[in-house]
Amino acid sequence: MKYSKLTPDEAAALIQNGETVGISGLTPAGAVKVVPGAIARKAEAEHAAGREFKIALFTGGSNTQEVDGALSNAHALISRTPFQSNPDMRGHINVPDLHYYDQHLSVVTQNMRYGHLPKIKTAIVEVCGVTDDGELTFTTGANNAAGFCMLADRIILELNTYHSPKIREIHDIYLPQDYTKRKAIEIFHPWDRIGTKTLKVDPKKIVGVVETHLPDGVKPFKPGNETTDRIGRNIVSFLEHEYQIGRIPKDFPPLQSGIGNVANAVLAAMGESHVLPPFSMYTEVAQDTVFQLLKSGRCTFLSSTTITFTEPFMTEFMENFDHYKDRILLRPTEITNNPEVIRRMGVISMNTALELDIFGHVNSSHLFGSKMVNGIGGACDFARAASLTIFSCPSVAKEGTISAIVPMVTHVDQPEHDVDVIATEQGVADLRGLDPRQRAEAIIENCAHPDYRPLLHRYVEMTPAGHIPHNLEHCFDFHRAYQKTGDMHNAAELLQ
Repeated sequence: MKYSKLTPDEAAALIQNGETVGISGLTPAGAVKVVPGAIARKAEAEHAAGREFKIALFTGGSNTQEVDGALSNAHALISRTPFQSNPDMRGHINVPDLHYYDQHLSVVTQNMRYGHLPKIKTAIVEVCGVTDDGELTFTTGANNAAGFCMLADRIILELNTYHSPKIREIHDIYLPQDYTKRKAIEIFHPWDRIGTKTLKVDPKKIVGVVETHLPDGVKPFKPGNETTDRIGRNIVSFLEHEYQIGRIPKDFPPLQSGIGNVANAVLAAMGESHVLPPFSMYTEVAQDTVFQLLKSGRCTFLSSTTITFTEPFMTEFMENFDHYKDRILLRPTEITNNPEVIRRMGVISMNTALELDIFGHVNSSHLFGSKMVNGIGGACDFARAASLTIFSCPSVAKEGTISAIVPMVTHVDQPEHDVDVIATEQGVADLRGLDPRQRAEAIIENCAHPDYRPLLHRYVEMTPAGHIPHNLEHCFDFHRAYQKTGDMHNAAELLQ
């Protein structure tokens, strides 16, 4: 190998104050492992010496403690985008002592190409193979790595020998052309291959290679419970009905699913259905549940940007790689989340929410309108373009003191116009073709917890006129009651 071998600290020494850096990874899959920690140590040393040191950080989405946690705790970040899910970073965002701007995952590298976002100076990406002429093999995630490499002035590679180079067989690397020259993205089925197994870059851009031998370290999600299982069964029962009456085609469109316990419960219920046929997936993240569906044959093909499998499942996957390699493709996020492809294939989209209001607006990112939790991720990319868009969450939280169904969400990520169906453990509300008052009735009666239904009905009754029963004086009474008393039930005293 003709490239300079670097230690993590030597790689970090190349990064300068104020630099814009693109780091691979969406979830731990494909995430760099050791250079970010060295950058954090450099920041701490520079700060101790009285010198300024911060970088602007772009990633593929949520990343690891070794990236988001280490850099935010070292006060090494000017800004960060897009989606994140790290508790330490969340704390710094909400102080705030770093600039966090949320955006749809599908447009990050596109906006960089067109100059809407700062140009990347350095891309730091994980690979499991690199040739002397600049051919890169990515690991368990494609995410934004290819786009970062093409846009950056220079590239630092983490060559992770833990992952076998044969993983290139499941990559399909393709980046769209610029506007006015762009061709159609010719994906008609999740299994259509349109790109290359590796990415070719100018080898002169590769300024060094840091060698590692580390697993992704994916942590399992907490087991589901009765509530998440009921949400899963409710959604699958709805899909079974739609399938049986013909509103879902017999060959069944691909599925997209978010991440987390509720998403896993929905997929598990899909696996148990005796009505729905085997299905394919066109999604952005695949967890252990998806591997189990591939293993059982319920999922026939997976197109994703990452495979976020825990270590036992990753080991099983690699030991049986020849069996699975023709059933998985990993693509850049700009392709997995591309609305053109999503709409063409009629993807059924299923994502989770923090709270929903009685008109169908979805808040998936902020608590009480101000406190960032994670961000929007790719949900909006799919919500508007999907043939059927479902959002779900438990009807209550914090032992019933919080209702997830409220008169008006305090922050809107997905507007009512992009939401077809809402599901909780209480039931399902089909919002298609309903006006705002009909939506409110369907959501309250089918999705709200029984303890909160009288309060929600009272709110609607307080606004007899208008197309939308929206009361500016009382729309946030649920939230005000919780902030004052710690229990949304006490909104009864305000809804007078």
